[in-house]
Amino acid sequence: MTKAYLESEEIAKMETMATNLRDRLLIRVLFHVGCRISEALGLESKRIDFSEGTITIEHLKSRIKLSCPQCRARLGKGHTFCPKCGAKVEKAVAEEREWRRMRTLPVDQETLELLRDYVRRGGLITRDGKQLVFGINRHRGWQIINKCADRAGLGKLVNVETGRVHNVSPHRLRDAFAVMAVKRDDSTDGIRMLQEQLGHVSIATTMRYRKVAGRELKQWYQKLWEERNGT
Repeated sequence: MTKAYLESEEIAKMETMATNLRDRLLIRVLFHVGCRISEALGLESKRIDFSEGTITIEHLKSRIKLSCPQCRARLGKGHTFCPKCGAKVEKAVAEEREWRRMRTLPVDQETLELLRDYVRRGGLITRDGKQLVFGINRHRGWQIINKCADRAGLGKLVNVETGRVHNVSPHRLRDAFAVMAVKRDDSTDGIRMLQEQLGHVSIATTMRYRKVAGRELKQWYQKLWEERNGT
C-alpha cells in the first residue's frame, strides 16, 4: 500500500545510503530541523551557534504577507505609505520583512556534532562572499534525496490532499518531521511550536499535519474489524 509519509526509521536508513558526509548531513538537517530545501541550501556557517545549539535560517519564499500597523491593510514590499489610511509604513515594512525573513531554530546535539565535524573537515563552500554549508543547487539537492531513497528501497508516497503519487523528495522529509511532531504532541501549544519551527504564517497550514497523523487511527480501527470479521 502506498504511504502518505516517511517514518523515522526509513529516513535513518536513507542516511546510511548516503555516499558522503555532505549528503548524509543534508538528509539529517531536512528531517531533524523540518526546514525547506531552499532554507537548508542557503544555510551559512556563521548562522550555526554551536554553544546555543541553534541554527538561523533564511526564509526564502517570495510570498511574504505585509500589512499596515495602523489599519492592517495589505501592503506591497515597495510601499512607503499605506494605500488605505495614508500612514507612513516604510519602516514598518522593512522591519516586518526582516522579522519574517529569518528564524532561529533548535537543533539536536547529534546533528550539531555532525555539522561541527563537517565544518572541521573543510566541507564549507565559499560563494558570493558567503560560506555555505552545502554549496549545491536545488536540482542537485533533489537528486541526492531521491537517490538515497531509492538505495534504501523506499517506495513512492501519496499526497493526501491531491491523491497524486510522487517519488521521495526533500519536502517529504519536512512532512515526516511535522507528522512525527504531531503524533508526539498534538496539544494546542505543541501545534503552535510546530508552526514556529516550520515557519508557517497561518496555523491552518500546520493543522493539515494533524489530519495526516490522524489517518493512522482510522486505519488501525478498520483493521480491527477486518480481522474480527475474518475470524
